[in-house]
Amino acid sequence: MTSTYAIANQKGGVGKTTTSINLAAALAHLGKRVLLVDLDPQGNATTGSGVEKDQLKTTIYHVLTGRCSADEAIIPCLEAGFDLIPANGDLTAAEVELMQITDREKRLKNAFQSLKDRYHFIILDCPPALSMLTINAFVASNNVIIPMQCEYYALEGLSALVNTIAKVGKLLNPALRVEGILRTMYDPRNSLTNDVSNQLHSHFGDRVYQSVIPRNVRLAEAPSYGQPILQYDRSSKGAAAYLGLASELLRRSSRKAGNARDSKTVGKV
Repeated sequence: MTSTYAIANQKGGVGKTTTSINLAAALAHLGKRVLLVDLDPQGNATTGSGVEKDQLKTTIYHVLTGRCSADEAIIPCLEAGFDLIPANGDLTAAEVELMQITDREKRLKNAFQSLKDRYHFIILDCPPALSMLTINAFVASNNVIIPMQCEYYALEGLSALVNTIAKVGKLLNPALRVEGILRTMYDPRNSLTNDVSNQLHSHFGDRVYQSVIPRNVRLAEAPSYGQPILQYDRSSKGAAAYLGLASELLRRSSRKAGNARDSKTVGKV
């Protein structure tokens, strides 16, 4: 069964794309079949995966507007280890076009039906806005991962995002949940970092990932080479951090699957 994760935060510069690319690569490294979907018109997840965005004939824009199927837009990123549905500036037009389409919030979910059970994980890199593209990602997903820096303004934005996710869940996708909050650009020597981190644990408990993503030069360099950090420098702290995150995500996923089986068994007794 495919698990779909939206990587979302309306605040820019918090590590959404870095997390999307490197979580996809880490899960693939651990033996999972992974599809990365770039939903940001900037196309950074596309170029960060080694694909030239300006030369593309089919992208997620064409999928959302019904010009091609999801399967037709997939590009294998063999060295990175995952498949990609890319994006470029064409996606900006999708916002306007979607407003004129019936069931516009479900376009991505419907497109994914043809990919059912082909992948273990689908990772959606959302744009830095609570737009129709992000809403489509939430409707198509089971889970949301929220990357955030440990700073006070980030806490304010987090509350608004969690409320939006709850509304989307109530109105459009009852299966949607905040799966985890990921602390990025983490510096434990900073007292503010520790302060905000403690507040996150206080409010969100075990939904805060134990794994943290440190500030790491090699991790920052990798996108300019079109490579995930595992491909660019597997020995770096950034690579170790994303492998740790992928392992933690798999443990959580396995635990949820076990709990679901147990509840079904109890229901039959």
